Amino acid sequence: MTLEARSRFRAENIRHMLQHGLITVAFCCVIAAALAVSGMGSWRSQMVYSLSIGTISWLVIDTGRLFISGNKDVLWPHGPWGFVLVALGVTLGFLGGNAIGDAVLDQPLLDFTTFAGHRVASTIVITLTATVGMCYFFYSLGKSKHLLGQIEAERRNAAEARLKLLETQLEPHMLFNTLANLRALITVDPPRAVAMLDHLNGYLRMTLSGSRALSHPLSAEFDRLGNYLELMSVRMGERLRYTLDLPDGLRDVPVPPLLLQPLVENSIRHGLEPQVEGGEITVRARREAGQLVIEVNDTGVGLDATRQPASEGGGFGLEQVRERLATVYGEQGRVRLGPALAGDHGTCVTLNLPLLA
Repeated sequence: MTLEARSRFRAENIRHMLQHGLITVAFCCVIAAALAVSGMGSWRSQMVYSLSIGTISWLVIDTGRLFISGNKDVLWPHGPWGFVLVALGVTLGFLGGNAIGDAVLDQPLLDFTTFAGHRVASTIVITLTATVGMCYFFYSLGKSKHLLGQIEAERRNAAEARLKLLETQLEPHMLFNTLANLRALITVDPPRAVAMLDHLNGYLRMTLSGSRALSHPLSAEFDRLGNYLELMSVRMGERLRYTLDLPDGLRDVPVPPLLLQPLVENSIRHGLEPQVEGGEITVRARREAGQLVIEVNDTGVGLDATRQPASEGGGFGLEQVRERLATVYGEQGRVRLGPALAGDHGTCVTLNLPLLA
């Protein structure tokens, strides 16, 4: 079997064919019951002819459309071939279904001259109604699935573009500050400049790796955050202290790149830098009730000083994280801004994400 033939009869298409078959059987049962109630024959005879005609028409049309349409997205033949296929299905369904019905009910085989008027009418009604209705329903269903697939693909492309745009909005700000600090250190403190350059190299390497995918392991996010905090430590000195706590069982959990840095930037800019003594930032990940929970806690000036209401928050960094979580996880991704977990001041941002394998 060629590759094209295999793609036509892949498992998904076979599954759809079987679904169509079940729907066809149910449709034929409804038609048979309606004809029996209207007095056009017994329920048994109507059921036999209806199922025979409908099943043969379904097999001919549903199998034929895969052969004729080939590898197209919409598995229905274009142009006159679709009408030819329906006509073939109607003809074979009428003849084959009547032959099977005659054999089961012990009637003369395809002896149309002995047909009573009501039998001719009921047979034509069954054949045309079942076949035309089935074709229209399945064609509409297949077309709607194709359109929904295109919409979903466009939505994913738009989400990817938006995530990349949001990421590039933060990168230049951090890089310009780092290069300015590096330039100043080169002349006054070369060893610290070399250390800063090493961390910048590691940070950019992780950034390049993360920019090629929509997700990376949580361990990569923490490594990147470690390099970023080291760069900030060179600039702030002892005024910046930090702790990164990532359990081994969560290291491989996929998360969007550049998820935590905006939150840490907010903690430094709005929490620690306004204080003469600086402060400490703790980033901790844990598993809770089937979710991944990440906390970014700082001992900065707190929410009152920054005038940011709890649970809402403000600033570009926090909004960027909210948009990314909403795009990737929908309602399953949540962000909460509140007071620090311990101490008299500081803030804590809590992320709740679905725990993906």
